[in-house]
Amino acid sequence: MIQRHTCNNGVRVVLENIPSVRSVTIGIWVLTGSRNENDKNNGISHFIEHMFFKGTNTRSAQDIAEAFDSIGGQINAFTSKEYTCYYAKVLDTHKEYALDILTDMFFNSAFDEEEMEREKKVVYEEIKMYEDTPDDIVHDLLARASFGEHPLGYPILGTEENLQSFSPNDLRNYIKQGYAPDNVVVSVAGNVEEAFIKKVESNFGSYQSNGRNEDISKPRFLANTIERHKDTEQAHFCLGYNGMAVGADNTYSLVVMNNVLGGSMSSRLFQDVREKQGLAYSVFSYHSSFLDNGMLTIYAGTGKEQLSLLKDTINQTVDKLIKDGLTDKELKNSKEQLKGGLVLGLESTNSRMSRNGRNELLLKRHRTIDEMIQEIDAVNHESIKEVIQTTFSSPASMALIAPKGE
Repeated sequence: MIQRHTCNNGVRVVLENIPSVRSVTIGIWVLTGSRNENDKNNGISHFIEHMFFKGTNTRSAQDIAEAFDSIGGQINAFTSKEYTCYYAKVLDTHKEYALDILTDMFFNSAFDEEEMEREKKVVYEEIKMYEDTPDDIVHDLLARASFGEHPLGYPILGTEENLQSFSPNDLRNYIKQGYAPDNVVVSVAGNVEEAFIKKVESNFGSYQSNGRNEDISKPRFLANTIERHKDTEQAHFCLGYNGMAVGADNTYSLVVMNNVLGGSMSSRLFQDVREKQGLAYSVFSYHSSFLDNGMLTIYAGTGKEQLSLLKDTINQTVDKLIKDGLTDKELKNSKEQLKGGLVLGLESTNSRMSRNGRNELLLKRHRTIDEMIQEIDAVNHESIKEVIQTTFSSPASMALIAPKGE
């Protein structure tokens, strides 16, 4: 049973008690990410995430690390296009201690200039590492091809030039704007009683901020192509199709369809591209949902001499899906696979905390496992056909990283 509470200042708390475990995971979710940036401060959401770990007014970066190591706990964070999350997983006996440290990081990070300069170097290296991973960066290129100059097309890591310009005041002003109480959800899952909500409220329920994210503009999906030539062994190829927003009707039909297209080892893309022709080691598809739109992505990597055949094979697989839809067996198997993955994927406190936090932040509602299974069971050939027509009716965007000389 999920308990929901809204503090007087607008911070929302969601708590799920799982008495069968001995751990608790606490996550602080903030509705701000690279989508809320501009071309001058792109990368600041991700940099703030890093700086939260670099010391507060009373704790050094080493103190924060040792605090969790000393109790056998874990602490981490991530930034996405639309939100940032700071989370910790600890034994249930240490949940108050973990919450207090997360609170200290959230409200009292020092943003020391020397620490900032050191951490900028760390993020520079992260950007370089990303540049050296073409099968990752091709997805950023696809976002740029699909959304152009809209912030959804920005890379989450930002640019070296922008990073160099960030000052402590830039970080504080951005936090004042984006970390307002009504943009914050604290999600707690594990062996924790409802009374813990009072502890969360005492830490987060009274701070005020006049800031508020500016209204976000819905991007237009663009069928652009971006190619980059690098010193790589393989060509890395992505196609993007206009997808669905978070919580859209027919979402589960899209998920079922994608699972058959490229979501598993038995999928059509895996079988057609890898198993039958040996054209790629890695080939898959996935769907990304944002607040007001989404994108279905197909990825594959192959040798430069096979790139043309790879493209043809992928297009033939998609064309066959458009023409014939799914077989009865594919529909049944995909639904069962999704139901199994849904249940198995919620067996850790981390996954429960993440699901609840994201749902509260983006949807402001929660469905039970039984309700979600009912929605999956309701998917039929007609709803699949509708999703296929919607998804593939417009031209695709494309991104390609090819070996130099191609």
